[in-house]
Amino acid sequence: MIKATLYYKLRLVLEAIIRIEHLHHTYQPESSQPVQALRDVNLTIGKGEYIAILGHNGSGKSTLARHLNGLLLPTQGDVWIKTWNTKVRAQMRDIRATVGMVFQVPDNQLVATIVEEDVAFGPENFGVPHAELVRRVDWALEQVNMLPFRHRAPHLLSGGQKQRICIAGVLAMQPAVLVLDEATAMLDPLGRQEVLQTAKRLNQEQGVTVVAITHFMHEAIQADRIVVMAEGQVVLENTPRALFQQVDKLRALHLDVPQVTELALALQQQFPDFPSDLLSVEEMVAAVQQNLARNSRLSSTIVQEPAQQPPSAQAVITVRNLGHDYMRGTPLAVKAIHDVNLDIYKNEIVGIIGHTGSGKSTVVQHFNALMRAHEGSVIVLGENLGNPKLDVQTIRRRVGLVFQMPEAQLFEQYVGDDVAYGPRNLKLSREEVRARVRKAMEAVGLGFEAFKDRLTFSLSGGQMRRVALAGVLALEPEILVLDEPTAGLDPEGRRQLLDHILALHQQGVTLVIISHNMAELATVCDRLYVIADGQTVMAGTPGEIFGQPDKLHTLGLGVPDVTAVIDALVKAEWLAPGATVYTLEQAIARLSAC
Repeated sequence: MIKATLYYKLRLVLEAIIRIEHLHHTYQPESSQPVQALRDVNLTIGKGEYIAILGHNGSGKSTLARHLNGLLLPTQGDVWIKTWNTKVRAQMRDIRATVGMVFQVPDNQLVATIVEEDVAFGPENFGVPHAELVRRVDWALEQVNMLPFRHRAPHLLSGGQKQRICIAGVLAMQPAVLVLDEATAMLDPLGRQEVLQTAKRLNQEQGVTVVAITHFMHEAIQADRIVVMAEGQVVLENTPRALFQQVDKLRALHLDVPQVTELALALQQQFPDFPSDLLSVEEMVAAVQQNLARNSRLSSTIVQEPAQQPPSAQAVITVRNLGHDYMRGTPLAVKAIHDVNLDIYKNEIVGIIGHTGSGKSTVVQHFNALMRAHEGSVIVLGENLGNPKLDVQTIRRRVGLVFQMPEAQLFEQYVGDDVAYGPRNLKLSREEVRARVRKAMEAVGLGFEAFKDRLTFSLSGGQMRRVALAGVLALEPEILVLDEPTAGLDPEGRRQLLDHILALHQQGVTLVIISHNMAELATVCDRLYVIADGQTVMAGTPGEIFGQPDKLHTLGLGVPDVTAVIDALVKAEWLAPGATVYTLEQAIARLSAC
């Protein structure tokens, strides 16, 4: 075993495409408050490896990624790409032709006014001949399922569609190393699967080295090796199967394990011979069939979940036949949504799901009159938002909206000032403003004293998202609309934020949540709406919606892994049909009955 490990490490050194040696990086080193983001990082990545990098928000993952193509330079230490040192400016062109990077925020990477021109930008700047350029653009757009959008303007696309275009732009450069910095965070389940399949195919068939930074534990399972960072250092490193057995260590680092692994660990406590190192739905289904006794009586002991009736109280949001066109009246007009219908009742938690570009964000931007209906009606808190005399400022104080892209909401230099902007405009006293800022920041897990004087745009993507949410919470809205609130957050950050959101709900705040994280929505929502191609196509409780996995898959959506496990066992006639399982606790109870 020791010899094999030494051989593996020696092979990495001999075939290394990336070598990181004693890397340190400090932001604002000359300021009174320097931030040390990386501390003595040593890492070797072999040619053709698939590496996943995990870590809590602020652990240094994105800072490390930006060193791989020379966007950041070491404060101390060295980064070698093949034989090139990133400190040598003359070698930068070769380094950036070798290492392609997809950023966490797509707007940071879009440069052209037409999709196909944006994808062509990189290879064109490297002098790729025209015929080859056309072939690469077609191929790259096809890889991310965006060929039909090639003549669209990127700024009219959804966040997830923009991310696909960014990925296509990097693929078109055909780099030897592909770095994905939370590149799937805003994609729907099918979109994430397609991107990961593309990365895996490039890795296996063309030998492309992949470095994937992610907060989705199930995405990391296809890597050859997982590297875990904390406080700017590499603290764990192992294969996915071995690493995800270290549950206590991972949770201490604010991380988690895949839902399937959690289920396996829970079942092993009741059935000692049950394997605990399972990673995928397929592995779990096979293990259940092999290790647990079939119980045909389940159909008589489990009753289908009753349909949940909406509260009798008056709806706080009513949408009827809503339609909206982008660039209306121009040759570039696009119908974003049509015939959207939904009702949201006081103190409900309602989830909205749909494939990337389905119109979800467009719908919710009508809830506080950021957009006005071109067709149909929107009634919010008894006010018709189509009324030209509407008091827009009052509605926007009562209905808070946290955007999909937190950077779009931040503009002050310091965090405390950004959170305080809303309360100051309410003409509150200095003491009341300070109290609201403190309360809002602590509600999202940002210590007031630690973060109020931090530079806003020096924060990680996940921290920016929290600041944006705090700025809305400081207004103390009656309805809170959250567009992908946990995208970009580490598992512990997601748990904390959901806890804070649920605490607001307990205080009487009505919640509307857009998310591609099916497991989260299954846990917290009272009801779900499904939007597809700009219209409402499904509505019901989590049990009713996730009880139709085949239909969801046709809409580009998925179900929680535990739902997929039980569904596969039912289809194999190993389990009798019963109530829809959509939480970990339900799955444990269902399989423990075997």
